[in-house]
Amino acid sequence: MPPPEDGTVDALPDGPFGGRESFRAHLMTAMAQAAQQNWREIVFSDIDFEDWPLGERASIESLQAWAASGRSLVLLAGHFKVFEREHARFVRWRQTWSHIVDCRACRGPGLPTVPSAIWTPSWCLRRIDIDHARGVCSTQPDRRRALREAVDECLRHSRPAFPAFPLGL
Repeated sequence: MPPPEDGTVDALPDGPFGGRESFRAHLMTAMAQAAQQNWREIVFSDIDFEDWPLGERASIESLQAWAASGRSLVLLAGHFKVFEREHARFVRWRQTWSHIVDCRACRGPGLPTVPSAIWTPSWCLRRIDIDHARGVCSTQPDRRRALREAVDECLRHSRPAFPAFPLGL
């Protein structure tokens, strides 16, 4: 759902959540809050982003409101196979903003498992049980730090992936 016309957006959730609808609603709220809270850096992390609402018009409107020079969005995944099929609007948006979007893949034997999460400097969401979409949202520094350490470990082992403009012959 897009933000109301008066520009107000729901407050960021804090605490445990359960269920796919709750997970998706929290993701949408976070994307809507990104511009209002002036987040300079955001990390989206998931094994495949299959059940994220990145292809929805409201998500793109929120990301468009957030995007600006000096901002940074990192997408960390095991693979990006579903994007062309499930998140076509995001793919087009990313082409415009490729200079602030860094896509990385971390998958293979002996490599760390990519967490299902959003990390920002002031808030995070981490899905602990992916099958039942259960997790926790938090502003607590220790939770954000632990998530950032898990993300950074994956980033250390990652490689560039999902180019904005695929090369062809």
